[in-house]
Amino acid sequence: MSLKETKYIWMNGEFIPWKEAKIHVLTHTLHYGSGVFEGIRCYKTVKGPAIFRLEDHIKRLYHSAETCLIKIPYSEEELCDVIVKLIKLNELEECYIRPIVFRGYGEMGLNPLKSPVEVAVAVWPWGAYLGEESLRKGVRAKISSYRRFPSNVLPSNIKATGMYLNSILAKVEALNHGYDEAIMLDFRGYVSEGPGENIFLVKNKTLLTPPEHASILIGITRDSIIKIAKNLGYKVEEVDITKEMLYEADEAFFTGTATEVVPICEIDGKKVGDGKPGKITLRIQSEYLKAVRGENPEYECWLTYVV
Repeated sequence: MSLKETKYIWMNGEFIPWKEAKIHVLTHTLHYGSGVFEGIRCYKTVKGPAIFRLEDHIKRLYHSAETCLIKIPYSEEELCDVIVKLIKLNELEECYIRPIVFRGYGEMGLNPLKSPVEVAVAVWPWGAYLGEESLRKGVRAKISSYRRFPSNVLPSNIKATGMYLNSILAKVEALNHGYDEAIMLDFRGYVSEGPGENIFLVKNKTLLTPPEHASILIGITRDSIIKIAKNLGYKVEEVDITKEMLYEADEAFFTGTATEVVPICEIDGKKVGDGKPGKITLRIQSEYLKAVRGENPEYECWLTYVV
C-alpha cells in the first residue's frame, strides 16, 4: 500500500518537512537491522481524533529498545506528547503512526554500542492493511513453510526491524501462491501468528489463541480483543493450536493495529466454517471498531484525544 505523504515528520527533536527526513546510507540499522518500532492508529471520533492505546504502544517500544540494548534519549511522556503534536501539525483526523528508534551513522561492525541513537515519528493516512474489503469479506491464508523463530534465537515479544525479514519471506510466499496472507507455525509445529498479526479461531463458541510460548508478539490489539470477547460473554483460552485445529475451526480471524479484525475464510484451500466471515468474528470486529472510534464508554480509557 503506497504511502500518502503528510507535511511533517518528527526526527531527533525537530518537526521537519516530510521530504527532508533522511538518513545516511551507512546508517548502522540499515545494515544490521538493530532498530525497534511501533505501529499505532489514530481514529476519528465525535470528540475529535483519538489515538488507540498510545501509552501501551509506547511502553512496548521502550521494552523493545531495552531488550535490544538501545537507550532512547527521550522519556515515554515526551514521545507521547510528540505524537499528539505531530498529528495536530499535520491536521489529520485519522492516521497510522510509526515511531522508530534506530542506530545511526558513525560506526560500522557488529558492536553497535557506540552508534548514535536516532528517533523519528511519522504519521500518514493508511487504510486497512489487508485491504478495505478484507474487513467485510475476509481473506484466504496459507500455512507458511517459514517458521517463527524461537525466543532463544531472537526475542519474539518485541518489534525489532531486522526480525521482520522472517515475516516478509512468509508474506511473499503466500502472495506468490495466490493467497492474501500467511499463517506461521512455531519451531514446534504449533500455530504461532501471521507475518504481522495475531490469530484467533472459534470452536463451539469458545475463542482460542496461541500462548506466548508459541513465539508470538503479545499484541495490543490481541489483548483488546481478549478483553472485548470476555465482556461479550465468550470464553477465551490461550492454548497450543495444531494445523488440524485450524482446519476444523468454526471461524478464524487475524488481529493487529494495522489489520484491525479480519476474518479468515479459507486456509490452504479449505473453507473455514462455511467459507464466509463468522457471526462471532463480525460481532467482535464491530465491538472493536466501536471501541477505537469512541462509541463505547466502557473502553474510553484506551483513547488519547488529540486536543
